[in-house]
Parts: sequence; C-alpha cells; structure tokens
Amino acid sequence: MNEPILLIMAAGMGSRYGGLKQMDPIGPGGEVILHYSIYDAMRAGFKRVVFLIKHEIEADFREKVGDPVARHLEVRYAFQELDRIPAPFTVPQGRTKPWGTGHAVLCCRELLDAPFAAINADDYYGPHAFRAAYDFLSTAQDTPGRGNWMMVGYRLSNTTTANGHVSRGVCAVDENGLLTGVTEHTHIVESCDGPLCTDDGETYRRLAPDAPVSMNMWGFTSSFLDRLAEGFPDFLREAAEKNPLKAEYFLPTVVNAALAEGKATVRVLPSEDKWYGVTYPADRPQVVAAIRAMTDAGLYPERMWD
Repeated sequence: MNEPILLIMAAGMGSRYGGLKQMDPIGPGGEVILHYSIYDAMRAGFKRVVFLIKHEIEADFREKVGDPVARHLEVRYAFQELDRIPAPFTVPQGRTKPWGTGHAVLCCRELLDAPFAAINADDYYGPHAFRAAYDFLSTAQDTPGRGNWMMVGYRLSNTTTANGHVSRGVCAVDENGLLTGVTEHTHIVESCDGPLCTDDGETYRRLAPDAPVSMNMWGFTSSFLDRLAEGFPDFLREAAEKNPLKAEYFLPTVVNAALAEGKATVRVLPSEDKWYGVTYPADRPQVVAAIRAMTDAGLYPERMWD
C-alpha cells in the first residue's frame, strides 16, 4: 500500500510549557493543536495516521485526541519506550530522557509501510504544508542508492515567539530547491532588529528573517527507515561514552549525514503559512486567538469532528 501516512510524534512532555501540552484544548470545540494538523492533512488527502505516544498517556490520549479522529481516518498507535534499543545495548543507569526523534520514528517502523510525513504534536503547520507534503509523497520514489525525501521550509520570521527562545534548524538550499544542510540553533529570540541567535548565551548575531527553517516536518520513503536503523547502533556507542544520560538521535543529524554521503536528496517545499505553537504557557492565548480568527474566517469548522 503506497497511500502516504501521517506520523505524529506525541510522546514528549512539554518541559518549558509545564504539562502535557499535546492534550491542552485550544479550539472552540475543545480541539487540541494537533487536531488542526490532522484536519489539514485529511483535506490534503492523507487517510492514515500513526500516533507515537507513551504507554502512560494512552488512555487519556485515545479519549481526547485519537478517538474523534478515528471516526474519519485510519488510526494506529506506536509507543516510544526507553529500553527499545538493539542488543547488546542497555539503558544507561539513571537515564530517563527519550532517545530523540530518530528513535521515535524507529519505534513506528512496523507501521510505516508507505512514504510518510513526520510532524511534531505541538505545532500548527498550516494547510499549505500538508498539501505540499501529500503531493510529494504520493509520487515519491527512491533511485538506486539514493533516498528521495522532502522537508517543509518556513520563513524564520514566521516561526518565533515573543515569549521566549526557540530552537530552529536553519536550512541551506541550493538553486534547485534541494537541501544541502541544516544548522541547528538552540536559542533564537525575537528583537526589533529581527531574529537573533546565540551559541554562548552572551553574544548574539542576526539571522535573516526569510531564512528557511525546519519545523520538523519531514517526508520520507522507506529508505530512511533503513538509514535510521543502520545508524542507531553507532549513535548508542558514542552516546554511552560521551553523554549517556542526555544524548539524542535527531532526524536532522541523520539527514545531514545522508546528504554529505550523497545517499539522499531532500526537496525543500516552501510554505508561507505562519507557525503557531505552545512552547511556553504565555503562547497559549495567542494560539487560541489565532485559531478563533481562522475559524471565524471559515478555514476550520466550529466543531471539527462532528
């Protein structure tokens, strides 16, 4: 079956937000933010959804998030578990932190039997992003020895918050619209001079407002799953030595390595949609107001799943 799949990574707790923000209602009918991603994806053509969650939130997640969606789409569940790692590796003593987005996708591998889009649960991506992703994935095919993947790129100025700093992957894109690399910046803030970033917490430098950035909306074929599985043992070996309690296996790191080796091409699909997210508690009223305005404008129904 080649019908594209939407994978939603919802296993993380919102440490800066202070709660399980994936299930915090922000819509007029009690919708959570990822319901808007699913609704946009459904309108774009997606018919299957995989939720990646933790076992301890399963009952609440199914009731508040998954069950309403299951009346309209095929819904499957996968679980990110810390000890789900290949032998002979074991979880380092004292580690509680998940292994990152790369490990999250690997935990869903048996459910991903077609090209898939992978997104965060706590971001609003906009309808254009899902149309572009679905159109790409519907026809995506690898060439011998090279993966054919995609990423939705947003203008940096459309992805910041006035309530604190954000992490963004700033993308280098060639004249053909192909990704050549992603540079992770973990501390980007708004300012009157535009976006600023710092690596040491003291010295800030400007970033171009229209720089394309990754919001962790990727599209992959099955070759990416093979790449993830092949690289994970090497990551675990290095993590055990250098940072056993906090090292994470990130999707952009795996993508960058494949690009450097000439083993993949990544098409950057530009989006002018504005990102919304609940990174901080103070973000929530702004997101609620934005959803209310889009609902009043007719982009979304008052009660999404009725």
